[in-house]
Parts: sequence; structure tokens; C-alpha cells
Amino acid sequence: MQRTKRPVDDDNVQNSTNYKKQKLQNEITTIDRNKFVVEDLANEIFYEIFEYLDVHDIYKGFFNLNRRFKNLLIYSNFLRQINLSNISKNDFENYYHNILKPYSHRIKLLRLSNPFIAEIIFSPPRMMLQFNRLEILILDKIGMKFFDKISFFLKQLPKFHSITISFGDYIQSLDSFFSNLFHLWKLKYCKIVYETKPLCYPSLMYLSKYNSNTIEYLIIHGRFAFESLNSLLCCLPKLRYLLINHLGHNYGYIETKDLLPIKLKYLKHVSLEFDRICFDEVEKIFKTFFYYIEILRLTTNNDQAYLNAKRWENVIGSYMPYLRIFDINHRNYTLDNNLTYHDVTEQFNSSFWIKKNWFFTHQHDWRKRLNAGIFYSTDPYRRKDYEFHWEIDEENCSNFQEMNLHSVQHVLICSKQIKNICLNYFPNVTQLTIQNYFQTSDVSIITTLNRIMPLEQLKKLSIGSNDFPFEEIVKLLRCTPNLCELRLGLLPMKETDLQLIKQSEHFQYISKTNKINYLDIRQLCTLNQMQLIIKLFPQLEYLKTRMKRKEIGLITKYLVLKTNKRAQHLFSLCISEVPKICLKELKILIQSENLLNDYFIRFINRDLHLWW
Repeated sequence: MQRTKRPVDDDNVQNSTNYKKQKLQNEITTIDRNKFVVEDLANEIFYEIFEYLDVHDIYKGFFNLNRRFKNLLIYSNFLRQINLSNISKNDFENYYHNILKPYSHRIKLLRLSNPFIAEIIFSPPRMMLQFNRLEILILDKIGMKFFDKISFFLKQLPKFHSITISFGDYIQSLDSFFSNLFHLWKLKYCKIVYETKPLCYPSLMYLSKYNSNTIEYLIIHGRFAFESLNSLLCCLPKLRYLLINHLGHNYGYIETKDLLPIKLKYLKHVSLEFDRICFDEVEKIFKTFFYYIEILRLTTNNDQAYLNAKRWENVIGSYMPYLRIFDINHRNYTLDNNLTYHDVTEQFNSSFWIKKNWFFTHQHDWRKRLNAGIFYSTDPYRRKDYEFHWEIDEENCSNFQEMNLHSVQHVLICSKQIKNICLNYFPNVTQLTIQNYFQTSDVSIITTLNRIMPLEQLKKLSIGSNDFPFEEIVKLLRCTPNLCELRLGLLPMKETDLQLIKQSEHFQYISKTNKINYLDIRQLCTLNQMQLIIKLFPQLEYLKTRMKRKEIGLITKYLVLKTNKRAQHLFSLCISEVPKICLKELKILIQSENLLNDYFIRFINRDLHLWW
């Protein structure tokens, strides 16, 4: 009988982490009480400390201290997992020659988040064979052609079983990717992240059956043609888990064959997001492939047939008899036949749903139209994302209640109005996205947000609104001291106000205390605005923004000059949406003025990447 590895339980992980922290704190207290010299500490204490650090940080802090610490790192188990996410070009060169190259045969997990690093390490591609114990590979923003080159050598690694890959270039076809993927005969897990040109879906021709294909977990983040789903599923006989976050119609696709009568007997967990796919087509997939599934999570829109409770009862009862979790989120902008969302919710209160403990609720359009909104499952089965997209109708939704919100890690505020009556509290949120500058009933935005989540524990913040006042952004940053990643749509400030902004008490405080090292701004930034940004965020390591072509040279020169102490931590710059000629122009500037000695520069999808 085949054994399946038991998933790691979040509560067990948290308990283990708390235990380790308490143990480490006790050891530190003992060290402080007895005034030990660092050299007197046992190796076991350093191993405890190392567990809270990235391998690269351990290397920077200890490798060159003396022979003891060098051996401590070399002969420990920490070299088995390498994560190179934020690292400068100079630091990488040292790390590569002292750790990666000589000890590649010991590495089991390798994560490379920089688009340049993977091609350095695996050049030529046969260098992949040096990592003969590699089991898990995570690559960010690489090219499809590069993956084609290394896949031949990946299949020769005896223990390799998991790949997570995001592509930097726009994807037009997935044929070569899946063809190469299906030849990795021991692969169990695959996650692919990609982008396409707007409104385009990558082509995927009919694939031959791969009856011996071993993939059990498949996650696709990117536009995927609904018409290709049948061919893909027919190639995955051992699939256990499937997630696709965007399934839509490829209108240039010509359907030439009917669905094949295949039962995926190992498939237990399915999560799909459909974009304008009618229920008739989706129902066909359910009946053909999903007989054995136990968990079904669906995000749908538009087609009102998804809200037909009787139809769902028939589909689930006849074609998905083992289903125990049904989690649906359906958005519709207008309901027909004078239906309201209260009517829809009532249909899902029959004995069929009650016996299974499946309950549902709804939110309305923020303009208070009762026939527009979202219908979704309550007690949402450890849902990690939660949207404030609509509102609660106070008269008709008095019984509205959410359950099990402790699992939510990411809150998205899409509404233009939030009233206190509909506020829930999310104690474990670490990420916040604000899509609109929303109005509150009687208090400030900061007060409202604090009622929703503990702002001090946020790690990531994204503000997509173009009219969110800069003063409010600054106030919000003061309440989020542990923020590491910030994404902004616009910086709504006038050039004439920059000096006043710099002199404000909030600005001065944040510039000295914030920890933000990743900043993404979608607007065109001037040199004056960039100087303000660097003063406000002196810990920046990565910066992505737009610039006017005539200012690219001036701003880049300001950022990379060694005399600019405010940007001393910055080592990665992405200038988005520029013509390709800017690559040549910036190269000439860097060389003619000797701005950088050791750097990489590349043009990817209208974005100019510079790493030094």
C-alpha cells in the first residue's frame, strides 16, 4: 500500500516555533547572567540561533570569523537548504565561490529569486548535475528558453521531485513546458507562475497520454485556457491536488474532440477560479473527472446558474459523492428575474446543505443594490484571503456572521465604504491590500483598520488607489513598524510640497524606524520624488518604478553613486515600461561615467533590470 506523507499542521508548527523561541530565550538569559564570552558558547547554542537565520545571513555573520565558525557552518545541516532571495552582486560572488560551488553536492533545496543568479549558477546548463542530491528547486523570473535547456539535466538528478518556477517573459505557449515537465519521471510537485499579454491565453495543444506521469500536486498561477483543461487532466493519472487561479475562454481555440471518460481516482482536492465560464461547461468537467474529490473550492462570476441550489444538489449527489468540503465564491453584478441575494441564500438552507454543515452568506454592492454582490461559503475552511468588496444591508442582513477567521493572512479592501457594523477581526493577518480610498462612518481610516487587524504585525502592504492621500499613507506606515514590502499605485504629491513633506514629524519618524526593503511604485517618478523616496526608505534593497526616459540616467546615477549613503543598501533596480533602446543608453552611461564595475543589466517584458 502506497503511503502518503502527512501534511504539516500549522498549529504544530506554531507550537514548535514557540517552544524553540522560549528555549532560545532561556539560553540567552543564562548567557547574559553568567557573562559568557562568545567563544565559550557550545555549538548547540549556535545551532539554535542559526535556525532563526537565513543561510546567507549565517554565512555573512560567521563564515569569516575564524576556523571554528567556518567548520560549524560547513559541517552542519544548514547547507542543505539554500535561499538566495535578497543579495547584492558582490555578496553573491563571495557566497557562490565559498558555499554554492564547493558544496553543491550537499544541497537538497535551492531557491533562486533573482533572474540573473540562476543563469550564473547553471552556466553551462550541465552544471545542474553537480547538485546531485537536489530534491526541490525554486526559480523566479527565468526565461522559458532557459528552462528548456536545464530540464534535460533535471531529469538526470536521482532525487529531484519538486519544482516551483515563475517566468519573467510573457508566455505565448505552454507546449514545450509541459512536454519537458512530463519527462521528469520522478516529479511529484509542480507550481508554475507566469504572465501573458493582456486578454491572451497561452496555447496548449493536445498532449499525448503520459500514463506513467508521476505528478501529484499541480498549481498553475496564470491565464489558462479552459479548452485545454481536458487534455491536461488526461495526462495526470496520479494527480491528488489541483489549483488553477484563472480559467477562461481562448476564443481562437477550436474544439475538436469530446471529453474523455476518465476518473482521476487519486484526485481529492480541487481549487479553480473561472472567468466568465458558464456552469454548463463546468458541470461537464465535474461529471467527467471529479468523482472522487473530497474538497472543492470554486471562484466564479456572471453566470447566475451557479446560484441554483437544486442543480448543485443533483451534481454533488450524483457525481461527487465523496465531497465533504464545498467552498464557493460567486460574484454577480446583476441578478435576473427580480431575485435578490437574500432569495439566493434562502435556497441554500434546505436539509441537503444543513446535514453537510455547509452554510452560505452574501455581501452587497457598495451602492446598496440588493441584486448585485457576492455569494460565498461561511466557515471558510482555513481560507487565507478575505475580501471586503461589498457591504452588509443592515435591515436585511442582521444575522450576518463570519466564522473561522483566524486562518486569514491576507485582507483585501475593495469597497469604497466600510461601516463598523460589518467589521470582522483578523488576528493573524500579515498582508493588506487597499484597492480604493474608502470612506468610514465616523472615525479615521487608521482607526478602522486597527479594528479589522493588528497593524503592527503587517509584513506586506499594497495600495492600488490613485487618490489615497500621501499624508494618509505616511500615517499608515507609522502604524506598521514591521512592514518589509510596500507597493503603491501613485504618490499623490505635488513637487511644491516635497520640502514640507520631508519636514513633517511623521516623515522624520518613519525615515528613522521603518524596515521596508522592497518598494514597487507604478507611477512615473521624478528625480526630486526619488530623493524623497530614498530619504523615507533608507533600508531599500529592491526598487521598482517608472521613469521618464530623459530622467533615467539622472535617477540611476543618483541611486548607484557610492557617495549616496542614503541608498547604501540598494542593489536591485527595475525600471518598468520603457523602450528597449533604454538598455543601450543606460549601459553607455554606466560605462562612460564608471558608475558600476560589477553589474548585470537586462531587458525583460518592457522592464529594465539592473543588479549590482
